[in-house]
Amino acid sequence: MKKEKKPLIDLITFNLLLKQVLRMHAIFLTGTAGSGKSMLASVLKPWYEDKGASTAIVNLDPGAYSLPYTPDVDVRDHIDLEEIMESYQLGSNGALIFASDMIASKLGEIQEEVDSLNPEYAIFDTVGQMELFAYRQSGPYFFDNLTCDGKTTVFLFDSTLVSSPTNFISITLLASSIQLRLKAPQVPVLSKIDLSSENWKTIMRWSSNIEKLRSDLSKEQNGTSYLLSSNLLQNIANTGFSYELIPLSAITGTGMVELSASISRILKRGEEVEY
Repeated sequence: MKKEKKPLIDLITFNLLLKQVLRMHAIFLTGTAGSGKSMLASVLKPWYEDKGASTAIVNLDPGAYSLPYTPDVDVRDHIDLEEIMESYQLGSNGALIFASDMIASKLGEIQEEVDSLNPEYAIFDTVGQMELFAYRQSGPYFFDNLTCDGKTTVFLFDSTLVSSPTNFISITLLASSIQLRLKAPQVPVLSKIDLSSENWKTIMRWSSNIEKLRSDLSKEQNGTSYLLSSNLLQNIANTGFSYELIPLSAITGTGMVELSASISRILKRGEEVEY
C-alpha cells in the first residue's frame, strides 16, 4: 500500500521560521511638537507596503486627540488621559506627564500587540511634547527594552521653525541631545518643505556648509550671542555629528526615497525592498 506523503514541515513550524526571517525593525519618529511626526508616519506605512514590506504604526502619544492615520497599536488603549486627570486630580499637563511615565509599564502589552502583527517595520509615533519621551526615564527605558532586530530614530527639523540661523543651531543642539539620550543612530530630516517656500534651500546649505551658516549667523547676532552660538556650532562639528538634512514633504512625497534609503543603511545595511 502506498504511504501518504507528509508535509516537510507543519504549519506551526512554518510560522515560527517565517517569524525568524521577517524580523522587526523599529523606526522612532522624534522632533518638536508640530514638526510633522504623525503626518510622516501616515505616509511611511503605505510607502513601505507599496514596496512589499509589512508595516505597523504604533501611537505612543496618550494625549493625541486626532491622528492622520489609524494606529495598528495605540497606547491610548492602555492609558486613559481623562481617567488619570479625574483619578489623580491633575491638570492636562500633569496628566500627560503621568501618562507618559506610565508608557514604560505598558511595554509588555505593546510589545505583544506589535509582535502579533509580525511587521517588518514598526513605526513609533512618539509623544508631541518630545521632552516627555526623551528626557524622562520612561522613554529611554521603552526604547532600550523594546525587542526588535534594529532601531533608529528619525529627527524632524521643522522647516518653518529652523528658518533662522539661531533657531537652526538651537534645534541642532536638541537633535544632538536626543541622539545622546537614546544612544541610537539618527536620520535628520528637514520636514514640511512644501510650507517654507524657497527658504528650505537656504536651510539645506546651512546643514552642509558650516561656514555659510556661520556667515549668516554673524548677520543675525553679534557680541556674546554670536560667540556662544559660533562656539557651540564648532563644537558640534568637532564631535563628528553630521546634520546634512534630507529635505522632505509628507504631502508631495519629496524625499521619501532618500529617507527610506538612509533608514535602510542603518537597519539593513542597505538591503531593501525594490524601489
